[in-house]
Amino acid sequence: MSSTPLEEQNKKIQKRMLNLTDVRIIPLPRDSKWLRPLQMIYVQDNMQKKWDLALSGDSVSIIIFNISRRKLIFVKQFRPAAFFACLPNREKTKEIDLAKYPPMLGLTIELCSGVVDKDKPLVNIAQDEVQEECGYQAPTSAFQKILTYRSIGCAVSKQTLFYVEVTDEMNIHPGGGLESEGELIEIIEMSVEEVRNYINSEEVQSPASFLNGVSWFLINKKDRYV
Repeated sequence: MSSTPLEEQNKKIQKRMLNLTDVRIIPLPRDSKWLRPLQMIYVQDNMQKKWDLALSGDSVSIIIFNISRRKLIFVKQFRPAAFFACLPNREKTKEIDLAKYPPMLGLTIELCSGVVDKDKPLVNIAQDEVQEECGYQAPTSAFQKILTYRSIGCAVSKQTLFYVEVTDEMNIHPGGGLESEGELIEIIEMSVEEVRNYINSEEVQSPASFLNGVSWFLINKKDRYV
């Protein structure tokens, strides 16, 4: 059975994605573009408390459902944080043995997402991300804003979730992200049954935003897939 163009593209991207060498852990530079550590000191109920924070960018995430083939569209990427979370003795780790801990450990399946780094409405940023990462050109009128939620641990950020339905005719290019920004993204298509099996597996290689978006779809869009 011959491979589809998407499968061939994903094989090439994954080969490049997993081509990691010289992986090291160093202290966070003070001029980090994406993360700025802070500490909040406050008095609550007459007791002084402290909480460590890290400013990170707000973002958008999009649940994409291809109604032509009744499949959900996701992305797969190498995420350094996911890879690092798989390592033992993380606080003492400086150099990583890639033969013992292969880069495959850092691959995650996610919703199409992007940081809010442009001065434009969130729906337009979501529209751009769907086109850049997944290759679908959908009008802003097709996007439904679901909700905005905040992180509650140490990261200081908000994420806004959208839903959009696309068709095969809207697929104008293979996707994969912007080469100019170093993005290497696989496009993952799953049927509703495949998604159910995935989220019910013993370990899900996906962030909480993925589970939130998929759960919303399964509950609220039964009329689109039953």
